[in-house]
Amino acid sequence: MFDITTLFKAFLGANTERGFVSFFGDSYRADEGWRAYIIKGGPGTGKSSMMKQLAAFFAEKGEKIELCPCSSDPDSLDAVIFHGKKTVILDGTAPHTVDPVFPGAVEKIVNLSDCWNDGAFKGKEQEIIALTRENKALHAAASRYITAAGSLLSQNRKTAAAYIDKDKIKRYVNALGRRMLKKGTAAREEKRFLSGVTPKGLLFLKQSIAPHYKTVIALEDEYGAVARVFFSCLRERCLAEKQSIITCFNTVTPDVIDHILLPEQGIAFCSENRYTHPEGITRRIHARRFTDTVSLSAKRQKMTFNRRAAEELLREAVSVIAEAKRTHDKLEKYYIDAMDFTKVGDLAAKIAGEMA
Repeated sequence: MFDITTLFKAFLGANTERGFVSFFGDSYRADEGWRAYIIKGGPGTGKSSMMKQLAAFFAEKGEKIELCPCSSDPDSLDAVIFHGKKTVILDGTAPHTVDPVFPGAVEKIVNLSDCWNDGAFKGKEQEIIALTRENKALHAAASRYITAAGSLLSQNRKTAAAYIDKDKIKRYVNALGRRMLKKGTAAREEKRFLSGVTPKGLLFLKQSIAPHYKTVIALEDEYGAVARVFFSCLRERCLAEKQSIITCFNTVTPDVIDHILLPEQGIAFCSENRYTHPEGITRRIHARRFTDTVSLSAKRQKMTFNRRAAEELLREAVSVIAEAKRTHDKLEKYYIDAMDFTKVGDLAAKIAGEMA
């Protein structure tokens, strides 16, 4: 069986200061002949296992495949994208609810409730309702911690922004673009997260950089003020040059870009800070070359306080999400006991046949 852990991974959704932010609807393009299988079913019904099985089957055949882990449980999958086959299989249940836009023509519902025994839930309704509500409340609490942390980190970013030379950053990015970017054929942007606030901590999918990109350019920036201007300008430059890019957003503040990947050129532009540590760096750019570090140093005490407070809040968010996973695991047990996994396997085989 193919080792799917070697495949490129990125989150399609993340717990952020704005609650759960999803790019699920952008994972396929109906006008370009894509198909989507939207799996519906309760926790523990085999959605992730089905996706892993299909990913391994087609990866063994040499297909280009992207795995999308679940930010609430990184060992599970939310989606698998089969780029060569223009097909995506995704978990369409909350919090990343996805419904067909072009049912039948593009999307197909895979209903795993057809594979369970309704009678297995009899007498257990109240326990399922209570656990579901508890899980939802815990995720809401985690979001509040992330929101508070995001406010403090944004304050540091705004403080640092007063001491950077934005014009110098833009000139640098444009010069870098002229040297490194080849003229593409069609501007295309895919949106992802490479980090997530998960039960395992603030997780950065660093294995999605070095093994898949030969050139890794890291912008070392503690506060993110230079990075915000740098990546915004770089994104505009890439799209103007008709590049295909993967824009990866900040998991806490999702309107901030952390990384831009150019898969066709094998180039990754990455943020490097306390939370993201790319491997295989071939070139490092230091934010201080664009910053009045002497003036900024006068603000360091307050900014250090903000950072430490934000880190404590994020630790609390991780703790709450870990508790939510334990609640989810209890909920899964009810569905696992009700499932006929032979029928789930038959559905997976049917999908594989349709994709072949």
